[in-house]
Amino acid sequence: MIFHSPLFLSLLPLVIVIIIYVKKRNLSSGFKFSSQVLIQDLKPTLKVFLSQKIIYLRLIAAVLIILALARLQSPIADSKITSEGVDIVLALDSSTSMLAEDFKINGKRESRVEVIKDVVRNFIQGRKNDRIAIVTFAARAYTVCPLTLDYNWLLTNLERVKSGMLEDGTAIGSGIATSLNRLKNSKAKSKVVILLTDGRNNLGTISPLTAAEAAKALKVKIYTIGAGGKGPVPYPVRDLFGNKAYQQIEVDLDEETLTKIASITSAKFFRATDTESLREIYGEIDKLEKTPMQEKGYLQYNELFPLFLIPGLLLLFLEIVLTNTVLRKVP
Repeated sequence: MIFHSPLFLSLLPLVIVIIIYVKKRNLSSGFKFSSQVLIQDLKPTLKVFLSQKIIYLRLIAAVLIILALARLQSPIADSKITSEGVDIVLALDSSTSMLAEDFKINGKRESRVEVIKDVVRNFIQGRKNDRIAIVTFAARAYTVCPLTLDYNWLLTNLERVKSGMLEDGTAIGSGIATSLNRLKNSKAKSKVVILLTDGRNNLGTISPLTAAEAAKALKVKIYTIGAGGKGPVPYPVRDLFGNKAYQQIEVDLDEETLTKIASITSAKFFRATDTESLREIYGEIDKLEKTPMQEKGYLQYNELFPLFLIPGLLLLFLEIVLTNTVLRKVP
């Protein structure tokens, strides 16, 4: 059993002190006699006795009302609270190749980076009780948002991810290393990096496979996603008049390295060639990384304050009635 508002219990000593103080002052009225001899043979009646003790009725009533205000509660049943316990870093490629428009949203052609942000947004909104961070990388890696449970703040920071926000290039090893740095102090049961890129590691001082070995040592799984269609893809450019036009370019996706990274960390490699397959991939990872943990807790309580409030009010009412009727004092 617990008190919901134990602060009210601090009033108990104060009430007792006040009652005792009033009693000692002997403020009750009565007749005064010149000599005790005149009344020494008189025995106190029941009415006199009750009038002397009526103050204790008020004391008990006050104590009961204070206990009611403190709200004693009893747990109805032992319950289990389930939480996910997963720390996730979303590592997103933001090199200029991510501007290629071979993906679509609602039938409209969009750049890879915008489609990925849309899919990631749905992934974030579908998680509960998991801390999520965002890292982006091009020629170097940058932490967009550290691990957090504030999904609204996370989504706000996701909008900052743009192709061209960093020097151009693809430093996959640096992206993994920065992601691991976000997880190195994590105490979560499961730690995951979801790395998405459309290219090949061509910059950075850290090899992707070396970074993968470090992840393995830290017990971090790296799910890798290769984004983009095979063959030439439409890439937006500006013509001489500033109008948007497209040219076909080849994007060199290193599937072999991405597969090895996933394999080293006991995870999986996925290939996303369109928006729907990308959604399915994040959906599959979402299902794979559900690791429920049960914690003991109490969700429902039985309120016991009526057991104190009702008797307290009845005693207070009885005390007021008696002091104004049967035990009324004559001034």
